[in-house]
Amino acid sequence: MSENKTIKFIITRQDTSDSNPYQEEFEIPYRPNMNVISALMEIRRNPVNAKGEKTSPIAWDMNCLEEVCGACSMVINGKPRQSCTALIDQLEQPIRLEPMKTFPVVRDLQVDRSRMFDSLKKVKAWVPIDGTYDLGPGPRMPERRRQWAYELSKCMTCGVCLEACPNVNDKTNFMGPAPLSQVRLFNTHPTGAMNKSERLEAIMGDGGLAECGNSQNCVQSCPKGIPLTTSIAALNRDTTVQAFKNFFGSDNTE
Repeated sequence: MSENKTIKFIITRQDTSDSNPYQEEFEIPYRPNMNVISALMEIRRNPVNAKGEKTSPIAWDMNCLEEVCGACSMVINGKPRQSCTALIDQLEQPIRLEPMKTFPVVRDLQVDRSRMFDSLKKVKAWVPIDGTYDLGPGPRMPERRRQWAYELSKCMTCGVCLEACPNVNDKTNFMGPAPLSQVRLFNTHPTGAMNKSERLEAIMGDGGLAECGNSQNCVQSCPKGIPLTTSIAALNRDTTVQAFKNFFGSDNTE
């Protein structure tokens, strides 16, 4: 029966970063267990639209195909999500694919996520080391703290939380939930905590924590279920403490 069944797509396309977007419809044969990525690959193999006209292959990002790399984020039927885990059988047709609007479009469904990566650089989302030589075993973390820190480490920088957040847009410099959550993660690390005050200072300025409107869209849309709003609440406390330290000239980071 699936031999005659088809899947209909309405895809928002854009030929270059400066050109106007337009919609193009496609219709492909149905196969069981397809996801959006496999459907896009089918269109790429035979780039013919629903009118039977030859067209250019659709551009999009992908890598791991198992919801780990975060590259294949797009808006599917109005919801930002990972296209590798978006199953065709669970989507209402016609399936509408759009690029995320928070980031500049490169082409079609492909976007430039530099805004998010620049924010991660701003907050030093890494653990500094003294060199590449063997430093021996590092300091241990209490198991209870390690467990919730692991949940924060699941972030794959997919950008879905930034797309869902109403405060991340071209009119603000708000860095968004993902970089903020990474501040909490690396401040928790025994070695990463050396830069704790520096990270907190980075989110206390323009584009930082104060621009969060607590809409909680981020935690609802995160494909990894990361407790982003919990991190933001904890950072509110940490930045308040840091502000008092700054006022009284304390260098103590604990």
